[in-house]
Amino acid sequence: MSYNIALNFEDGVTRFVSCNEGETVLDAAYRAQINLPMDCSDGVCGTCKGACRQGEFDMGDEYIDEALSDEEAEQGMVLTCQMVPSSDCVVEVPVASTMCKTGNAEVTGTVAEVNLISPTSIELKITADDDIAFLPGQYVNIQVPGTDQTRAYSFSSKPGSRDLSFLIRNVPGGLMSSWLVGKARTGDKVTLTGPMGSFYLRPIERPVLMLAGGTGLAPFLAKLEHMKANGCDLQTHLIYGVTNDEDLVCLDILDRFAEELDNFSYITVVAGEESTHPRKGYVTQHMDDAPVNDGDVDVYLCGPPPMVDAVLGYFREQGIEPNSFHYEKFTPSVPAAEEKVA
Repeated sequence: MSYNIALNFEDGVTRFVSCNEGETVLDAAYRAQINLPMDCSDGVCGTCKGACRQGEFDMGDEYIDEALSDEEAEQGMVLTCQMVPSSDCVVEVPVASTMCKTGNAEVTGTVAEVNLISPTSIELKITADDDIAFLPGQYVNIQVPGTDQTRAYSFSSKPGSRDLSFLIRNVPGGLMSSWLVGKARTGDKVTLTGPMGSFYLRPIERPVLMLAGGTGLAPFLAKLEHMKANGCDLQTHLIYGVTNDEDLVCLDILDRFAEELDNFSYITVVAGEESTHPRKGYVTQHMDDAPVNDGDVDVYLCGPPPMVDAVLGYFREQGIEPNSFHYEKFTPSVPAAEEKVA
């Protein structure tokens, strides 16, 4: 038996390694030619210290307190030279990937479909030539064919499949948008590098509030696919906000999730003054049904910078500090999304 270990590096790069039963994460990474920090490999120096954010493992009792204190262990800190997984795990490595003689993985793929699903949104489907692992909510950089430029897009498809999908904002004059609308054809080859990012779904241990703006809906579709496949017994509520009525997309998919996930619900909000939508305004004006629970909630937020800033301001004004708050800002035509986790 083996386990998939996601190594999340400080520079946003994620690499997956296969860890055999009884094998340490450090040894599994070295076997994959990823040189995680280490000096002693005996649980003495603490150089290999990281943090396990998801999964089960055994640390044994061979390390010393100076390398890893009881308090650090309670906070999820680990020594990769002693950590023996007993399930798939996500491990944060507090150095850049380049310091470990690794970097982004590169995968080629074939364009399967390009669909203009609204005047402002494009659905891109790609069939990867090889397996590409990612955590639900992460993104990749896709090279614009015929150029040396890349653009960052979140997966909207479920992990574990070579059939990838992306929800892309149609930016007039944008490099990727222009290629997709005017030149892309089924069978075209594309190159993807990644996955990257810290905006992935953590273990669900309390109610979840998802806040999506525009094509920031994409990573939530991947998260919901994961929840559907793995089950979720806790309340999950999505507020999906856009500027104009025509910007609302993938509602059929959200309806399907609402039917198939017992504890999932969602509402849509439109900000445009000319909208005929029953809920007008911004997501912060429609939080009445949100499972905030005086802070006993995990919040995930993805949208344009003004939306992210408004939501952060809302929670400050309400005096509510969620148990965890993960957010990602995106800006059209920027090569890589700015991502922060709080």
